[in-house]
Parts: sequence; C-alpha cells; structure tokens
Amino acid sequence: MDALSDVLRVIRLTGGVFLDAAFSAPWCVVSRVGPEDCPMQELPPSVVAFHYVIEGRMLVQANDTAAVAVRAGEMVLLPRNDPHLLASDAGLSPADPDPLVPRVEGGLMRLEHGGGGAATRLVCGFVGADVGGHPLLQALPSVFALDLNGKPCAEFVAASFRYAAREVASGRAGSETVLAKLSELLFVEAVRSYAESLPVERKGWLAGLRDNAVGRALALLHAEPARPWTTEELAARVAMSRSAFAERFTQLVGMPPIGYLTDWRMQVAAAQLRETHRTIAQVAAELGYESEASFTRAFKRARGVAPGRYRAGGRSAPA
Repeated sequence: MDALSDVLRVIRLTGGVFLDAAFSAPWCVVSRVGPEDCPMQELPPSVVAFHYVIEGRMLVQANDTAAVAVRAGEMVLLPRNDPHLLASDAGLSPADPDPLVPRVEGGLMRLEHGGGGAATRLVCGFVGADVGGHPLLQALPSVFALDLNGKPCAEFVAASFRYAAREVASGRAGSETVLAKLSELLFVEAVRSYAESLPVERKGWLAGLRDNAVGRALALLHAEPARPWTTEELAARVAMSRSAFAERFTQLVGMPPIGYLTDWRMQVAAAQLRETHRTIAQVAAELGYESEASFTRAFKRARGVAPGRYRAGGRSAPA
C-alpha cells in the first residue's frame, strides 16, 4: 500500500452533509463549518469544508486568494475550514446572516436565498479528521476544486447527493450515513486528483510522495513503523548520502525523517487505541517502544492526553 493510502486509512475520516441550499442571482453569503452546523456531534480537530454544486455555478473566495469558479458537477474544498464567500458574481457584499435561518427537514437544513435570477443549487458538508495539523492537510491549498464531470463516478455522485438529500429530509433511517460515506469518498478522490495534478517543481508532503528517494523512504517508514530506523539507514536504502537525504526529506515533507516516523507512530497508535482491543503495552511494543511508560510519554506529547484517556474518549489537543 502506498504512503498516501496509509495516511488516509489511519487518519479516521468522518463526514457529513448539513445543508441543501438553493440560491438565485444575485446572491452572496459567508460560509464556514461551525458547531451549529453539526449539532449531533462534536467537530473534530481538523475540518475540511466542501460544497458540491448540483445545478448552476458560483464563485468561492477565501482569505485574499483569487476567487475560484465552480460549476455543476464540481466540488470545492477548503482543507482548513477558512471563512469564505460564496457568490453568484464578483464584487457582491455578503448578506446579513441574521435573516438566513435554514429550515430543518428531517436531519438536513434547507436554505433558499437570492434575488430571483439564475439558479444555483448546492449541498454543503464537511470531512473531519481527529488529527490536527497533519502534513497531508497542511499540504493542500486553502481552496481547490475537484471537477467530476467526465469521470466514471460523476453520475453516481450527483444521483447519490440528490437521493440522499431527499431521504434525509424525509427522516428515513440510514440516509445520513450514506451522505457521510459519500463525503469521505469524495475527499479521498479530491486528494488523489490534486496530488496527480501537482507541477514537478512543487514542494510539500504530497510532492514528497512523487520524489523517487523521499517517496521510497516514506513507504519504508509506513511499512515498518516499529523498526528502529535511523536517518543513515534510510539514506542508504534510497542510495543517497545522509546529509543530502535529510535535507531533501525535510524540505519536501516539512520535518526530519525521524520526526516524521514519531508522528506516524502516534497516528497508528491512535488508530489502534480507537479500533482494537489491544492493551496499551501491546500497542507500544508493536510500534517499537521498549516500555509502556516511554510510549505513554510520547503519545501524551503528541496528542495532549494519555493513551488510556484517549481510548476512553478524550480528544486530542490541537497540534
């Protein structure tokens, strides 16, 4: 399994759709996923907001970045859940949020707003991860769009969103789970598509996967996280000098090789504590720690809580 698949497997994605919106031009609103959008669950440390356009088109702008045009069949993602504008055209002022009170139908909120012109319909949701500040999430741009038009999954995605939104509104059991899983699958597809589109000169964690030496080193670390790796050994395995390898790895990934190994071990440990019945001592041994105490100290430094508390339901501290 490649390093990207490894990370996506243990980050533990959770997803959901909370709003079915119908806008008519001219319109402009401020958006950001908040606790009020997910009353049935606590927001995870990392939140990726997304909007999937079912009909029409819109502009999306976050911070001082250029506006991104999104049309029917496309999905726009905001990996750090930055406040952003959604609008029918450039230069519009956002509407006063007070009158914009969605009505609730089943488990889904519905909103209608605008001046009566060209129609845009979209569904808004999020994908969450219980890891704060992971290099994967930091490597993604603040706003990017995924065009599903022409892809094999395009018709399935559009039909699934329409069907699941109707089912949620009717209160039928299981519909919210369909939307959640669809959200997670789309995030994975978006990350893969973005990684494939990166220019050769781009730096970052995703670029590290494409680098021959760094990508092989990441695969080694992911394949054997319990091994007592050293930078020298990794460099030898990818046929580079220690200094050249350490510099390239740090430049692309954003942290030294052994620092990344520790971070990866903690992610694997968190997944093991959540999803298995292994004891803390067993998890520590499987990840190469000589004692439960040394593992506990490392886990608490990384997550902000001890392994036992984490397993019992304590949330990790933001990275």
